[in-house]
Amino acid sequence: MNLAAAANENLANTSNVLIYSAMAVYTLAFLAHITEWVFGSRSAVGRTAAAITTEAQRTAAAVSVKVDKAGGGTAVLERPKVVTRSAPGSRDDVPDGPGAAGTSAKGDLYGRIAISLTVLSFALHAGGVLTRALSVERAPWGNMYEFSITFGMCAVGVYLGLLAAKKNVRWLGLPVVTTILLDLGLAVSVLYTESDQLVPALHSYWLWIHVSCAILSGAALYVGAVSTFFYRLRDGYELRLAAGKTGPGVLEKKLRGLPSDAPLSMRLGVRFHMAYDNALTRMPASATLDKFGYRINATVFPLWTFTIIAGAIWAEAAWGRYWGWDPKEVWSFITWVAYASYLHARATAGWKGRKAAYLALAAFGCYIFNYYGVNFLFGGKHSYSGV
Repeated sequence: MNLAAAANENLANTSNVLIYSAMAVYTLAFLAHITEWVFGSRSAVGRTAAAITTEAQRTAAAVSVKVDKAGGGTAVLERPKVVTRSAPGSRDDVPDGPGAAGTSAKGDLYGRIAISLTVLSFALHAGGVLTRALSVERAPWGNMYEFSITFGMCAVGVYLGLLAAKKNVRWLGLPVVTTILLDLGLAVSVLYTESDQLVPALHSYWLWIHVSCAILSGAALYVGAVSTFFYRLRDGYELRLAAGKTGPGVLEKKLRGLPSDAPLSMRLGVRFHMAYDNALTRMPASATLDKFGYRINATVFPLWTFTIIAGAIWAEAAWGRYWGWDPKEVWSFITWVAYASYLHARATAGWKGRKAAYLALAAFGCYIFNYYGVNFLFGGKHSYSGV
C-alpha cells in the first residue's frame, strides 16, 4: 500500500458509475419482488388455521375418569375443559407459509426474475466497492460512505449466500432490496466523500481486520433483525388467527357486513387488513422466524466480540491505550452487552417470543445508533476519518 499514492480519478468515477448502476438494477429487483407478492396466493391460510385449531383442541381436551359405584356400575366424571393459550413462539406445529409467490406460477416467475436481478446488482455493487479500493490502493471502508456501500454489499451477499445454501429465505428478498436501496441512496446523497487517502493513523493492517469484521457482523445482524421483526408481525397474525379474528372468510365477512353508509376510511382499513394478513400468511411460521433470528445472532456474536477486541488492539498501537471510553467504543460495548443479554436470556431464562424479540431489536438499534448516531452527534477519535 502506497501511503502517498494519489487517488485514481478514472477508477473513482468508474466506482461511482457502478454504484449508481447497481441502484438502478436494485430498483428493478424491488419492482419484481413487489410483483411477486402481488401475484402470491393465500393457499397457506387454511393450513395455518387448521394447525392452530388442532393445537387448541389438544390443549383443551377433556379428561375422563372412571369411578366404580357400589352397585357395580361405573360413573364417568369429566374434568371441566380448560383452554390455555400457548406462549408466543411455542406454536411449533404451525406450518410455514408457501413464500412470497404462494402457489402462483406467475408469482414464482417474478420471484426468480427478482433474484436474478439481485445477483446482477450485487455484481455491479461489488465492482463499485472494488474499484473504489483500487482507486486509492487501500481498504474500501475508510469513511462512512465507503462503510455504507460495503455494508450493503455484504448484507446482500449474506442473503444470496443463504439462498445458495438452500435456506427458505426468499421472503427476505423484498426487505433486503428495499433497505439496501435506502442505504445506497443515503450514501450517495448525504455521506459521499471523494476518493482520497486517509490520515496516517488509519494506515494499518488492523483497518482490514477490525473494520471488515464490523461490516460483516453488522450485515449478518441486520438479517437477524429483519427475521426478528417479521417474527413479531407473524406472531401477531397467528394470535389473531387462533382467536378467530382473521382467517379464511373472516375479514371478507366483516367487509360485507359494513353498513352502506360506512365511511370510506373504514372500508379501506378492512381491505388493508386483508392485504396485510394475506402477506403474513405466506411468511414462515413465527417459531421458524424466531429460531432463525436467534441462530443468526448467536452465530455472529463471537465475530462482533472479536471486532471489539481487534479495535482495542489497534487503539493501543495507534493511540497508546487499549480503551479510552471514546463514544464509538462505549456504544460498541453497549451493543455487545445488549446482544449478550439477549443470548443469555434465551439460553438460561428460557426467553422466547416477544420479550426476546424486543431485546434483539433493541440490540440492533444500538448497532445502528453506534454507526449513524455516534458519528453525527458525538466527536471523538473515530471522527477524523471523515463522514
